[in-house]
Amino acid sequence: MSTSPIATIPDLDPVLSAHEVFATGAHLVSLQLPSGMIPWFPGGHCDPWNHVESAMALDVTGHHTEALLAYRWLADTQRVDGSWHNYYRSDGSVEETKLDSNVNAYIATGIWHHWRCTGDLEAVAELWPVVERALDWVLAHRRADGTVLWAVEPDHAPWEYALLTGSSSIQHSLLCGAEVADVLGRSRPDWVAAAAVMADVVATRPDAFEPKTRWAMDWYYPVLTGVLTGEAAKVRLADGWDTFVLEGLGIRCVSDEMWVTASETAECALAFAAIGDVDTASDLLAWTRAHRLPDGAYWTGIVHPRGELFPADEHTSYTAAAIILAADAIAGASPASDLFARAHRELD
Repeated sequence: MSTSPIATIPDLDPVLSAHEVFATGAHLVSLQLPSGMIPWFPGGHCDPWNHVESAMALDVTGHHTEALLAYRWLADTQRVDGSWHNYYRSDGSVEETKLDSNVNAYIATGIWHHWRCTGDLEAVAELWPVVERALDWVLAHRRADGTVLWAVEPDHAPWEYALLTGSSSIQHSLLCGAEVADVLGRSRPDWVAAAAVMADVVATRPDAFEPKTRWAMDWYYPVLTGVLTGEAAKVRLADGWDTFVLEGLGIRCVSDEMWVTASETAECALAFAAIGDVDTASDLLAWTRAHRLPDGAYWTGIVHPRGELFPADEHTSYTAAAIILAADAIAGASPASDLFARAHRELD
């Protein structure tokens, strides 16, 4: 494990210095269990999507050994059918049995990010079967329109609808998985084709998804994941600004509450960075400083105007991870800093 910031760690001083980013990475390391699991907080549960996001942040901060350990925990935990349950307790037992399609797809994004950060072909080859099983499980739950059902119960009873945010993220994961496949000489053009169908539905048929318009993620995720590019991406971000942004404070996770969450603020910064608007992205990241603790952790949410913490006293791994990834996207520090911006350059 590294012991001090290195040149490739994002440095956005005074918004967020390399030393501060490193401290946040060290905080994530302190949360990781010997098994490799990264819970939300000490004694808390873990979900595979946010676990992957935390592993990505570990790679950005130079903690490659810990990141690989996190991915190996997923390999050890993966079900025979290629899926993972929604939540796991710190002791490894299952807390919530639901199988979420987006949660299951995200490992492909993580492994592509790990390859970009490390060039560790041996690790990518080791984890390829995990990625392949996960994405094939996800695609086995497509609807007739090419989108993927949100979730499946362990008895294989599917939920009845798809989600816009989830589908946006899944199509990006499929493209990342296809990149991993190409690195290993195992081309998967079917994943690229499936991603294209999902992206088209997200861009042209918002009625195909369960209405979740009160959630900020449904606003910025089609831009963050490269479904909307160019002028369409700029228009979407502009259209939702007044609904979800509290100037100087951050992004409220739902439009009808005054709850600003640092993770959504950082993810929105990622979306703006992806379209090249680094000034707005930097402003958003700067607004998260109100959530920052001295040890580099971040409070999950703050309710305004009272300034109360919500959930009370909760500081989460996924919040810290999103901050690191946003800083990297803005600074262009790591080899994988353009993870989301690449989609905009390639699809424009």
